[in-house]
Amino acid sequence: MIAFVSGPVAALAPDAAVVEVGGIGMAVQCTPNTLSTLRVGQPAKLATSLVVREDSLTLYGFADDDERQTFELLQTASGVGPRLAQAMLAVHTPDALRRAVATGDEKALTAVPGIGKKGAQKLLLELKDRLGEPIGTGAGAAAPVSAGWRDQLHAALVGLGYATREADEAVVAVTPQAEAAGGTPQVGQLLKAALQTLNRAR
Repeated sequence: MIAFVSGPVAALAPDAAVVEVGGIGMAVQCTPNTLSTLRVGQPAKLATSLVVREDSLTLYGFADDDERQTFELLQTASGVGPRLAQAMLAVHTPDALRRAVATGDEKALTAVPGIGKKGAQKLLLELKDRLGEPIGTGAGAAAPVSAGWRDQLHAALVGLGYATREADEAVVAVTPQAEAAGGTPQVGQLLKAALQTLNRAR
C-alpha cells in the first residue's frame, strides 16, 4: 500500500494533483478542500489510499491520516465506492461525518450529491458503529467544512494558477448557483462551474 506521497506539486486540476516523487509524476485524486492547500512548485505531503480495480489503479489523496481512514471506513458500507466516499469528504470534515452518524443527522448526509433520503437512512445504520465518536467539541466543531465555500473556492482557483481578480469574478459568477443549492453548497461542483466561467471569459 502507498501510505503517502511527498514531493513538489507538478500540476493541479479541478479534481487531482500531480506530485513528483523520485522523478515520477503521481496523479492523486483529491477533494477541492485538499487541492486548495496545494501550490504548483511547492512541496506537499498527502496521505493516500490506493484503490485497485481490474482496469485501473487510482490513488486518492488526503490532507491527513484521519481523512484517509474515514475515506476507507466509509467504503465498508454497502453501495459506497471511492468516488462517493470522496464526495462525502468534499462536503463534510471527518468529524462532521462522525457527528452526523452519531446523532442520526439524515439531512447532513443528503447534502452530499448522490445520497438520497433512503440511502442516508441506510448509511446511518451501517456506519453507526464504524466511524467512532466525534473528536472535536464545542460550538466551532459543529460548523461544516463548506461553511466558508467562498474562501475555499477562491483558494482553489488561485492554487490552479488564476489571478486573484479572476478568482474574485468567478466566485461572484457562481454565487447564485451556490445560494440556489441551499444548505451546504458542494465546493467541487462550484469549482467546475467557476472554471467553465473562466474558460468562457478567456
